[in-house]
Amino acid sequence: MTQTILVLSEEALTSPDLRNLQTLRGEDELVEIVLLIPEDTGESVLGEFFRHLGLLEVGEAFRTFSSDDRRHDEVAAREALATSLQLLADEGFPARGRTTSEDPVDAMIQEAAASGATQAVVITRPHAMADTFHADWASKAQAKLGIAVLHLYSGSGFIGDS
Repeated sequence: MTQTILVLSEEALTSPDLRNLQTLRGEDELVEIVLLIPEDTGESVLGEFFRHLGLLEVGEAFRTFSSDDRRHDEVAAREALATSLQLLADEGFPARGRTTSEDPVDAMIQEAAASGATQAVVITRPHAMADTFHADWASKAQAKLGIAVLHLYSGSGFIGDS
C-alpha cells in the first residue's frame, strides 16, 4: 500500500528539504508525494519588508514596495513546481503536484481529501509574526485537516512551532 504525504511549500524544494522528507518514509514503505505550491503566498508587503530587514537584506526589503506583479508570481510558482518535481524524481520519490491560486490551506484540505494523504508537511521560510501567533499555514492546517502536520523551515532541519 502506498502512503501519501501532502507537501505545501512556498518555494522550490531544496536538497535539505528532501532529506527531511526522506526521514518520513520508512525503509520499505512506498510513499507518494503530492506537492502544492501557491501562486500567491499571501504575505503582506509590510510583512515581507520586515522579513527582509530581519535577514539584513536591505535592498531586497525596499524592492518589495515596487514588486506587485501577479503574472510573475504564477510563473515563479510553476518554475518552483517543475524544479521540485524534478528534484523529487531524482531522489526516487514518486511525486505529482500543482500550483494553486486559492488559499493554500484550503487547497491542502481539498488535496488531502482527494489523495487520502495520511500526513502533511508545510515547508516555509520563517515568518516571525505568523509563527509566533500560530497564524501560519501549518497551524491553520493542523486545526482543519485532521491528520498530522509537520512544519519545516525551508532549506534546514528546523521544525516550526505549529
